[in-house]
Amino acid sequence: MLHYESTVREPLVNGNKDYHQVTEDIISPIEKKPGKLWWIALGFAVTMLLFGVWSVFWETYWGIGVWGENRTVGWAWDITNFVWWVGIGHAGTLISAILLLFRQGWRTGVNRAAEAMTIFAVLCAGQFPVWHMGRVWLAFFILPYPNSRGPLWVNFNSPLLWDVFAVSTYLTVSILFWYSGLIPDVATIRDRAKKKFAKFFYGLCSFGWRGTAKEWQRLEALGLLLAGLSTPLVLSVHSVVSMDFATSVIPGWHETIFPPYFVAGAIFSGFAMVQTLLILTRKILHLEEYVTLGHIEAMNKIIMLTGGIVAMAYITELFIAWYSNVVYEQGAFWWRILGPYWWAYIILITCNVVSPQLFWFKKLRRNIPFTFVMSIVVNIGMWFERFVIIVLSLYHDYMPSAWVYYSPRWPEVGFYIGTFGLFFTCYLLFAKYFPVIAVWEIRSVLKTSGENYKQKMAALEQKDTEEFLQEVQHEHALAAH
Repeated sequence: MLHYESTVREPLVNGNKDYHQVTEDIISPIEKKPGKLWWIALGFAVTMLLFGVWSVFWETYWGIGVWGENRTVGWAWDITNFVWWVGIGHAGTLISAILLLFRQGWRTGVNRAAEAMTIFAVLCAGQFPVWHMGRVWLAFFILPYPNSRGPLWVNFNSPLLWDVFAVSTYLTVSILFWYSGLIPDVATIRDRAKKKFAKFFYGLCSFGWRGTAKEWQRLEALGLLLAGLSTPLVLSVHSVVSMDFATSVIPGWHETIFPPYFVAGAIFSGFAMVQTLLILTRKILHLEEYVTLGHIEAMNKIIMLTGGIVAMAYITELFIAWYSNVVYEQGAFWWRILGPYWWAYIILITCNVVSPQLFWFKKLRRNIPFTFVMSIVVNIGMWFERFVIIVLSLYHDYMPSAWVYYSPRWPEVGFYIGTFGLFFTCYLLFAKYFPVIAVWEIRSVLKTSGENYKQKMAALEQKDTEEFLQEVQHEHALAAH
């Protein structure tokens, strides 16, 4: 008897589920009125968003001088947050594209939330460079369009411009990947909708999907095509972001290790944020049977792997600084460890190097409260990594007269809090009006990886084994006779 998947492997869908039950479990929360927890979370997120809007208005009205930046530390809190949010958005494309190409079935329970997270994180990231311009109403000057005001065409030698192309391409492909996979589920909501407006809205969003064999064939082909296109983007986007620093000559930035180092860190922080969102989502929407402990453990293994790569990058940085025998490079790292920002470096090492080692223990990898806390700890550590790289390489300049201690002011902190408000507002609205788990992909693995199917296959295997043993015993008895 041929099976698509070993019965020894943990099921991807728990419980006695059929196609109809899968649809009911995932789609029905969309059709009901939101619960009290959802309204509380939305109110909290909107409050943070409004505080961020006020902070941005304050900075725009009075000028960028209300931030804590100075002539020595020109890139600080805002660019730290830009790199951090871009890193958060890395896990979505990785789960969608690379794991799809490698036929990893466990991605089906987490890919939709990760794809949505990617889009919202990149939207949050893109705001920081724009508002960092100061005179944001002149932002169109950087666009390469014919004009009569002189040479306003952008400098294509600048890695900052590479960011524009890399991040915008990544955002475009991520939206296509997310929305194309959403169409069949939106059509399901359309067909179940009872209110006129809901039927019209979801009908418009479903692009007239009918579920014919030709449409399914084209959807699967499109998914593979986008996966092939977006796989290089996973490696290139944060590599290009790292070029903002690696192409400079500032000690602590001028490092060839930055591209793979930034990519590993982005996957590390991105998967941690997916864990945070999924643990909350599965609890609030009662989706524990679809986002199982197996999914949580698989993602924790990737966090542990990428955390090890990041730890190796930290060791390599220190070794190269020592081996280069360049006094300025060595001084940059000594000041990170022993300078006035020593506490930031300690937090970085504790959160990113020490804490992921706890995932070597299987009980902790499968412990939901511990995983939730660790997912937040990892992202705190990754934020401090960006802070250490950017601020701690700038505040201690070549000239002692330029040395300065940078401290953020409330408009910077408020702007950062506001992006959290935007992120969670978008995610909560998405989780309420669209399926946060891909229904059609869950159905595709139900007959090979569902708990009910695996139990039947295990029973059949046991029955086949018993029949085989009986036949062998019978043959031995005949031979002895």
